[in-house]
Amino acid sequence: MLRSFGHAFRGLRVLMSQRNARVHAVAAVLVVVLGAWLGLSPLEWAVVSLAIALVIGAEALNTGIELAVDLAQPEWHAVARDAKDVAAAGVLVCSLGALAVGGWILGPKLWALI
Repeated sequence: MLRSFGHAFRGLRVLMSQRNARVHAVAAVLVVVLGAWLGLSPLEWAVVSLAIALVIGAEALNTGIELAVDLAQPEWHAVARDAKDVAAAGVLVCSLGALAVGGWILGPKLWALI
């Protein structure tokens, strides 16, 4: 079991070597800092945490799919492109959902400060 955790942490290192994953990680840190400053409720933290996990998880799956497709099909192929594009679309959908969550939870609190 400990070896499995080691593999998972190695996977996190691989994931964080990807530019888009680092962008999502920085956005997550900024949202956490903003949430702490705004004093989110426990329920709001739960929803924001799930949104962050969904985006990072989707990015991890996207990266895994891209790596597997590159291994299986090193040359350009329309189906390989489609597989990668669909995986990227999954990240986009999750990111837009997280953006909506942030808007609904953080938006009113920020608006009240104006």
